Amino acid sequence: MQIQVKCSCGEEKCPEWAILELQGVVEAQPSFKDRLQNLRIGTLCRPTSQENYTFTVGYHELTGTKVPLKKPMLVLKKIKLSTEEEKGDINSSKVELDVIGVIRQRILFKTRPKALISKPQPTEKEKVSAAVSN
Repeated sequence: MQIQVKCSCGEEKCPEWAILELQGVVEAQPSFKDRLQNLRIGTLCRPTSQENYTFTVGYHELTGTKVPLKKPMLVLKKIKLSTEEEKGDINSSKVELDVIGVIRQRILFKTRPKALISKPQPTEKEKVSAAVSN
């Protein structure tokens, strides 16, 4: 079976993607098991102009660095094509792969997460009493 790969975004214009590489296991809560697609698990930030990144998941913060891949990888979207004659035969449908991105970098988080502990936010009563005493 021959599979055609095409790029509709043009040469050298494909969007850049990156791989997030984490050590350990990321597990979703049982209530989210059926809805993992588009599930937001954290916030990725680059606080400085350097190649350092922070990834915050809940009350945990990971620090990572950008590492180039030895060989680039493609992000593909599978498109099934069928012609009028072949609708009766399910196995004869043609498959085409469309390039939707290129991965040249990975962001590696190889250290243990740091716990984020912040002081609790004051309630409205505490804010009002602090303003009155001033």
